[in-house]
Amino acid sequence: MAPRQHDVEIPGLAGRRALVTGASDGVGLEIAARLAAAGAEVLMPVRNQAKGAHAAELIRGRTPDAELVLHDLDLSSLASVAALGGKLVADGAPIHLLVNNAGVMTPPTRQTTADGYELQLGTNHLGHAALTAHLLPLLRAGRARVVSQTSIAARRATIDWDDLDAERSYDGMRVYGQSKLACALFGLELSRRSRAAGWGITSAVSHPGVAPTSLLAARPEVDRAQDTREVRVIRWLSARGLVVGTPATAALPAVLAATAPDADGRFYGPQGIGHLGGRAGEQKPWAPLHDVEDAARLWTVTEELTGVPLA
Repeated sequence: MAPRQHDVEIPGLAGRRALVTGASDGVGLEIAARLAAAGAEVLMPVRNQAKGAHAAELIRGRTPDAELVLHDLDLSSLASVAALGGKLVADGAPIHLLVNNAGVMTPPTRQTTADGYELQLGTNHLGHAALTAHLLPLLRAGRARVVSQTSIAARRATIDWDDLDAERSYDGMRVYGQSKLACALFGLELSRRSRAAGWGITSAVSHPGVAPTSLLAARPEVDRAQDTREVRVIRWLSARGLVVGTPATAALPAVLAATAPDADGRFYGPQGIGHLGGRAGEQKPWAPLHDVEDAARLWTVTEELTGVPLA
């Protein structure tokens, strides 16, 4: 649980239906746990069902009556995204909260999704954008809040329009920053387009700061054989309450973005030194997030790459 001094108040969410990607561990598990504790029914689409079931056990250990539903989802496969979207739309139940949180970070070498896109762009941005597009009927029916999780890696990132898929040059951190900037630009553009078209959807952007999660740990699926030096340092600092956060505190900006009544078009993150940790709150958007031309261009390119209309 988050330390009391960093916690946020969450309104009751009974009768609300939330979907959280990446809820099988780390920050996503903490987001799902907080929404479930507030009374929401939480859909947990995961790639690994055993890991998802374990996460659901952990959440029910805190909230025994938590309403949790596991689904299959691989964000690196547009077919998997479409399958989940089709299933949920066929079920017909409105979705009131969508937290696009899952991500992959800095594979040592360039890898591709099932559809041939660079893995970070394809998973972090394209997969989430396609999921949002498939769920639009349910989001509109629920007058939903959509939260796009970005990263402090995006604060000085740019979109490389000449090599968007990193085919000519691959640098893991640069491409990660670009993919998370895309997530933020998408979330803010969704807010603008919903207001203009009267979709009834509100959209906010959040970032977790820095916390010890599996993103930089050993992950054979992204060809990382051992923990990075960075994650070892982050664990050391987090264990001592220095500068960075914990998974529980890092989840709170997204929880606040999902539940604050006036969050549409706003940006949330930790309020401590460098926005690396500390209490969650609204913050001034980073300079790249102000580029509405890039956001509109990205919207169009995303429709072309995913083959899913975003309207």
